[in-house]
Amino acid sequence: MTHSRLILVTGATRGLGYAMTESFIAAGHRVIGCGRDSSAIQQLADKYPNSQFDTVDVASEQQVSEWAERILTALGTPDLLINNAATINANAPLWEISESEFASVTEININAVHRVLRHFCPAMIERGSGVIVNFSSGWGRSVAANVAPYCASKWAIEGLTKALAEDLPTGIAAVALNPGIIHTDMLNSCFGAQAASFDSPATWATTAVPYLLSLNETHNGQSLSAP
Repeated sequence: MTHSRLILVTGATRGLGYAMTESFIAAGHRVIGCGRDSSAIQQLADKYPNSQFDTVDVASEQQVSEWAERILTALGTPDLLINNAATINANAPLWEISESEFASVTEININAVHRVLRHFCPAMIERGSGVIVNFSSGWGRSVAANVAPYCASKWAIEGLTKALAEDLPTGIAAVALNPGIIHTDMLNSCFGAQAASFDSPATWATTAVPYLLSLNETHNGQSLSAP
């Protein structure tokens, strides 16, 4: 029998986050999920009453702080923490990207990752075990035209995760994961009609979720790609 684990997923209401949430629960695990869409969060809570779903904007320090305190007090420390929530800029050359749009991408894709880690890492360190997965991208290891802010944010995640891995004590792992190219709303944004030719999040999750569950402290500091 598979040991049940407590798994935290940011951005759980759509795309890869939703697909992972369903797959983890189907495999017998308990999910702590968050998202900004309160209606979608309520639907998840109604569908999966044995897991925990909360409306949280990871761009808000106060909301993340209060959420972490509630979760750690009521449910305990996550065994697997997945920083999945992300956004992308509208296709455009870098010089045409407004300051506010650039800031929005880095706020969600970098600052919010740090925010979640800051509030959950201490509990994982105190317990002495756990795996942290920060979602990167193929564009965190290469680049493309018209998505410079997104590329910058995911390259940052690669460096942040490797540095975090150096800080962590034995027993805990932090990895950067390139999920691959999947048909999500973000892919629609940059690929247009071509996005539909790629696997759906649900199909992706059939192999990605077992892979995520297989990660352990020996993977600390690695840049990995989902199968």
